[in-house]
Amino acid sequence: MFSLDSDPRSLNIIGGQGGSGGPAHLQGGTGGTGEGPIVHITTAQLIAHNLQATVATDQTLQLRNVRASQIASHCPPPSRIFCGRQDILEKMQHFFSDPGSQHIYVLHGLGGAGKTQIALKFIKESSSRFSDIFFIDTSTIATIDTGLKNIAILKDAGDSPENGLLWLISKVEEWLLFFDNADDPNINLHDYSPQCNHGNIIITSRNPGMCAYAGSNSLVSDMEEEDAVGLLLKSALQEATVRAEQIAAEIVKSLHHLPLAIVQAGAFISKSQNLDGYLALYTKNQAQLLSEKPAQSHDRYAHTVYTTWQMSFDRLTPPAAMFLQHCSFLHYNGISEEIFSYASKYQFHANGPSEELQKPLEFLLYFLGPTGEWDSLQFLDATNEVQSYSLISFDAEKKLFFIHPLVHSWSRGTVQNPKEYMLTMGSILGMAISERSLWDMQLTSLLLYPHVELVVEMNTKVAWVFKLQYAMIFWEGGRYKQAGKLREEVLEEQKQVLGDHHLDTLLTMHNLANSYSDLGEHQKAKELQGIVLETWKQVLGDNHPDTLRTMGSLANSYSALGEHQQAKELKGIVLEKWKQVLGDNHPDTLRTMGSLANSYSALGEHQQAKELKGIVLEKWKQVLGDNHPDTLEIKELLDNM
Repeated sequence: MFSLDSDPRSLNIIGGQGGSGGPAHLQGGTGGTGEGPIVHITTAQLIAHNLQATVATDQTLQLRNVRASQIASHCPPPSRIFCGRQDILEKMQHFFSDPGSQHIYVLHGLGGAGKTQIALKFIKESSSRFSDIFFIDTSTIATIDTGLKNIAILKDAGDSPENGLLWLISKVEEWLLFFDNADDPNINLHDYSPQCNHGNIIITSRNPGMCAYAGSNSLVSDMEEEDAVGLLLKSALQEATVRAEQIAAEIVKSLHHLPLAIVQAGAFISKSQNLDGYLALYTKNQAQLLSEKPAQSHDRYAHTVYTTWQMSFDRLTPPAAMFLQHCSFLHYNGISEEIFSYASKYQFHANGPSEELQKPLEFLLYFLGPTGEWDSLQFLDATNEVQSYSLISFDAEKKLFFIHPLVHSWSRGTVQNPKEYMLTMGSILGMAISERSLWDMQLTSLLLYPHVELVVEMNTKVAWVFKLQYAMIFWEGGRYKQAGKLREEVLEEQKQVLGDHHLDTLLTMHNLANSYSDLGEHQKAKELQGIVLETWKQVLGDNHPDTLRTMGSLANSYSALGEHQQAKELKGIVLEKWKQVLGDNHPDTLRTMGSLANSYSALGEHQQAKELKGIVLEKWKQVLGDNHPDTLEIKELLDNM
């Protein structure tokens, strides 16, 4: 039993073995006296005993916390198959060896480009120069807090993120803090960085905006081919023979030298041991192969190529996501804001846009202000968001966007209704070309050609008015065969819908004849020009500019076919009519005069040709100046006569 004596600090515990039973009576006997000892334990002794046990438990927990923090903060080694990147590693070595204040280096680029592996390789090669190395998963605020808390526990400086930061700030040594996967643009990393003038920090991020923190940075993009081949053969467990390197070079080229894609391909090949057959499989099953996670891995990276990008894509707002998906139906290079801003200015017919143009208008509405005009700020908000995950890049000098070819292909695969997206972008492209300025160097035919070619290759069913715009881009770029093919398609549509004598039909026929001429098919051009000329005369009259231009084109076809007399006669008629309509000094008049002079030369009438070219030269000088290309061309012709 327990009993308290007069001293409250003393606790008596009375116990021991009980006595024997008493003799029996009718009412029962009396029990014996207990024989056990009386034990006196003071309160202080009991508290001390409990405290000792508590301290032992706390020490055990603290040891466990330290060990846990050591594991969590430990910087893993780089992949055993790491290859290349010497230019970036050398730049980092130079940067961190330079004495001064706090050093911050940012490695930024597309997911799967190898940013973390470069950082780990640098840390392994340079570990001796740092007093402490701490690894922090920076993908979320929770993981950042945990990482900083681990530093505090490890250094016996407390058990909170704030304690970890305080230790870094107060410890004036060459510690290294590695913020890995700082990809979320909504996390302000400044709030979690030690604000001091010492220490070293490496940040890896898909967000180029992180460079704002950096004293230096590197864009981590695709590998050099030699390094990419080496990485593939290592990950595929293949001997580096001449033939293997040749096959590997073709494979890495198709993977656009992206490290994560190369490692995944190598893992697949290592299982099948069929290096020769991989490229054919990849061509047919690209999405599947880039989505599969290998059973065995050379590093701790948990995601495939496609899942890496999908995680970023899932964070985008609807306008940003739609912009990326729509751009995957343009060429991956040379995407400009002007394509969309010009399209937003497209003038519809009086009865408004057709049904097929409703989707393009809905998409463009995301980037229009309250007055319906193009809003560059809204466009910038969307593109900056996509850029923050490196799913698209921007060349500030050229003012053009670029999508990595594999991202471009993957993004197109995220669309559930590709035909609708194709039609939307095909129409937007046609609308943009219709509204472009002839003198706008931002939208030259060379820049637009790859986009137009892709839309045509996809057999996008756009309105014929846009097909004609495509044909103009092809023609301006010297792709006469492609221009001619489109014009033939449109001509058939126009004949069925508008009839043979409609002005639009005749204009297409005229341009198609020019395409035949450009291709050297002068007989076909001559026949078509003859039909157009007769119809123009009936519809527009003999002196209309379109009639005269077709007449001049027909005369040129005569010249190309060697029918110089007919050409001379027709050019003479055209020249007189141009003089009546436009005057003696108009460029069209002067060009016709120069063309007539060429016909004189072809017929051996050199004196007449020389006199006419002399007149043309003097007029060009008056109208265009001495150094204009047309003036110089006439002068060169005269010098060679």
